[in-house]
Amino acid sequence: MKMKKLVTVLLALVMMFSLAACAGNTETTENSENIGSSQNAEDQSSTPSEAGNKSEQSGKTPDGTASEPNKKPNGSKILVAYFSVTNNTEGVAQKLADGLDADLYEITPAQPYKEEDLDYGNSESRSSAEMKNPSARPAISGSVKNMEQYDIVFIGYPIWWGEAPRIMSTFIESYDFSGKTLAAFCTSASSGFGKSDSALRSAAGAATWLDGHRFSAGASADDVLAWANGLEIN
Repeated sequence: MKMKKLVTVLLALVMMFSLAACAGNTETTENSENIGSSQNAEDQSSTPSEAGNKSEQSGKTPDGTASEPNKKPNGSKILVAYFSVTNNTEGVAQKLADGLDADLYEITPAQPYKEEDLDYGNSESRSSAEMKNPSARPAISGSVKNMEQYDIVFIGYPIWWGEAPRIMSTFIESYDFSGKTLAAFCTSASSGFGKSDSALRSAAGAATWLDGHRFSAGASADDVLAWANGLEIN
């Protein structure tokens, strides 16, 4: 009897250890599957390459805003050349060049204009004397390198007495614009564009001229590019 009881006790202990081991293996397996599933989900939601592909396919930037690429004529090389003494025209020219991915060139007078040179109320001031003389050609310091490489040239200037400053004629007459497309823009507090580019058109010879535009000093980049893109340059 004692032997039977001992065997029974031993069998009971063996069964208890077996059940405990099975339960432990099951718990370990379940936990491993749960951890694996969690990691896979995180990887899928944060894969950089997939996020980039979604942005490209939807035509939107990563922050969800629509991408608006600049309209640059295919294969065209663009130059924005400007003359500015109060920085108003320079600001517009910079926005235009940035928006069109164009080269920027400042038309710099060999003899810089001083404040008294720009005294419109003085008929003897330098600017007054130049504008009264259609033949005046103020000298320019420097030049555009390889002008022949440009297909499209934007010309910027302030309005002086309803016209482009005489130094702009100096610039136009310094190069051969045959076969190029030109468009002028100006800045003014009150005057319109008018026929301010008339003398420039005559001097440019066989160039194709597009309609010009007048901007205020605080013109936004959107306004500037709306005009440029509206020209539908081919």
